Amino acid sequence: MPHVEARSAIAGWRTPLVIVVCGCVIAMLAFGPRSALGQFLTPMSMNFGWGREVFSLALAIQNLLWGVGQPFAGAIADRFGTIRVLCGGAILYALGLALMAHSQTPGVLQLSAGVLIGFGLSGCSFNLVIGALGKLVPEHMRGLAFGAGTAAGSFGQFLFSPLARALIDQFSWQTALLVFAATMLLILPLSLALATPKADSSGAPGSVANQSIAQALSEAFGHRSYVLLVLGFFTCGFQLAFVTVHLPTYLLDRGLSAEAGAWTIGVIGLFNIVGSLTSGWLSSRMPKRYILSIIYFLRALSIAVFISLPMTTMSALIFGSVTGLLWLSTVPPTSALVAVMFGTRWLSMLFGFAFFSHQVGGFLGVLLGGIAFEKTGSYDIVWWLSVLFGVLSAVINLPIVEKPVMRAVLKPV
Repeated sequence: MPHVEARSAIAGWRTPLVIVVCGCVIAMLAFGPRSALGQFLTPMSMNFGWGREVFSLALAIQNLLWGVGQPFAGAIADRFGTIRVLCGGAILYALGLALMAHSQTPGVLQLSAGVLIGFGLSGCSFNLVIGALGKLVPEHMRGLAFGAGTAAGSFGQFLFSPLARALIDQFSWQTALLVFAATMLLILPLSLALATPKADSSGAPGSVANQSIAQALSEAFGHRSYVLLVLGFFTCGFQLAFVTVHLPTYLLDRGLSAEAGAWTIGVIGLFNIVGSLTSGWLSSRMPKRYILSIIYFLRALSIAVFISLPMTTMSALIFGSVTGLLWLSTVPPTSALVAVMFGTRWLSMLFGFAFFSHQVGGFLGVLLGGIAFEKTGSYDIVWWLSVLFGVLSAVINLPIVEKPVMRAVLKPV
């Protein structure tokens, strides 16, 4: 009886509002430092005499390993509960930031900013938060909760990018990284609110309670609409990672100040709060494939206009505003489509595989940005690749069928 009463007390304080708020704060803390890492490219490269390809490779590794680790982190969270994964990811993330502050060789930078932060993000970023929210909040709140979790990550971008610039200017880039490392430890107590039950303890609405990981993966990758969704998400990662890492330096090259780059990244995060919430709200009111198609097409159009016009601080901020509305607004309809097709039983894992495609795109966007600049002295090739991929993804998402997958009823084990 005391054990039952203790569990009831724990469940009592974890209302949907508390769960969403704590999930949003975790998403904000996890996404903020990562989105501000572009502010460290110039000071670290100048301090150690590195070319831009050195920093680009480290962050490209980070994006790739974030994607590689995401399906595994999602599967562990789905099977054994979210809290262990969130705590482990936060600790790795903090260690990576702290070691990055002491990186004096490309190898140590790749280990810290690349490997540790990459795997840390796979365990504590908004992807895991979305998976937990899908299991813990009522179904009618799911779309808005996904949007809120994504928007919170964007607020972290808005908050941490100018904060990074201020800490670098007032103290040093090393101090900024150590401050960010300390903030990651706040995720540990907050993760208590997002604790999910083990997979075998209860079934989830719209799912098959005894479906194995192998069955879930076979079902998903044999489903044409899921494959199209995964392929389209590649573009999102390519564009976002390239802009996050290289836009501040691109603006410096075009004659703008470092502050202009920091505030442009911050404005992207601020406006993405509106974009993500709106996308989450629309996801329950109109076909999600149309939302995704419109987002990708408008991204391609905005990039083409931005790089074709004269560069000013105002044009950069306008681009940041438009990009922000379209930034992570792909996440609510993408995750909602996974939940519609397959239920929430393996939501973290299946969204994790979609996110792996996203991060392969991010890896290439960051890496090609550094290589293109070193080879040609310009980012133009990668900007126009971003336009092309945006148009292709707009087309790829249109044939997606928004219905639960047809499956035979599995007999209880």
